[in-house]
Amino acid sequence: MDQLFSKRLYELPLKLKLLCFLTIFNLTIGVGVGLYYVGYTTQYSSTGISEHFAGSEVSDDFDIPDKYPKPFSELLNTTHTHIISMTFIFIITGGIFYFNSIMTGSIKTFLIVEPFISIIVTFGGIWLVRFIHPGFSYLVILSGILMYLSFFIMASTIFYELSIKPSPS
Repeated sequence: MDQLFSKRLYELPLKLKLLCFLTIFNLTIGVGVGLYYVGYTTQYSSTGISEHFAGSEVSDDFDIPDKYPKPFSELLNTTHTHIISMTFIFIITGGIFYFNSIMTGSIKTFLIVEPFISIIVTFGGIWLVRFIHPGFSYLVILSGILMYLSFFIMASTIFYELSIKPSPS
């Protein structure tokens, strides 16, 4: 069992390297499309996030909002699907990243653990934006940045170690 956990990505057999590479490649495309969707619906701004979840502000009774507040059921569905799917994304990515030889110690631990915290903060934050105050959109932005940054750092490290770092002779 210790032999399994002492292997590093660059030491894996070619077919296992290919499997890990393609897994992270597909996850990166999926995460990238998700990030694009966030920008498309919120313009990556606190106002856009607030408007997307809490609805547009109206100036009088005759004004029609551009966006309506998200219904409770839609927030439940969004939260449910994202927490579950993103947990799997980060179990897979973190599990593969664990075997990298480039990042070690506390930075490695931070990159593996942080996304799981950000998932809860980000998707809990949209509830706060919707029902408490639009200012919580800054919390959603911060946790989202940390989550995506962690993913892309782990993915880049994995790609490097699987494809560029030389295998042992």
